[in-house]
Amino acid sequence: MNGSMKLGKIASLLALSSAEDEKEIYQIGADLGYKLYKGKVGSMDSTKIFAAVETAAKKEGLVKALYREEHAIYHSVLEAYNAICRGQLGLGNVLRSVGLVFSIVRGPRIPGDYEDGEWIAVALYGNMGAPIKGFEHEVIGLGINPV
Repeated sequence: MNGSMKLGKIASLLALSSAEDEKEIYQIGADLGYKLYKGKVGSMDSTKIFAAVETAAKKEGLVKALYREEHAIYHSVLEAYNAICRGQLGLGNVLRSVGLVFSIVRGPRIPGDYEDGEWIAVALYGNMGAPIKGFEHEVIGLGINPV
């Protein structure tokens, strides 16, 4: 199974994982040369989602305070966010809220292939809908960019 565990798949599985499976995914990712992080964010304000993921990436050492690295994480979040919003970028201003689990994975695009440099993947998974309990549905998004 490990041979088929590329960057985006690890990020997606980590975001979707239960507490029991999370440890195994962290171990597989580390064995393949990836750095991983999983967190949570919820908001009606998209800037809080971007800030939560970017802050976690910096705090956990997944990106440095360099333009190209911050640019890579920003665009990975933007791609994943665009996917969960189905191309309609907006939450609170259109009365939508989200509760998300996010994962950040950094490493080679394909395990062991460092000739292509490092890449960063962001997966978002959770619920989106009207800010009323029970008026939401599942969403998932993935963004991958070179560092």
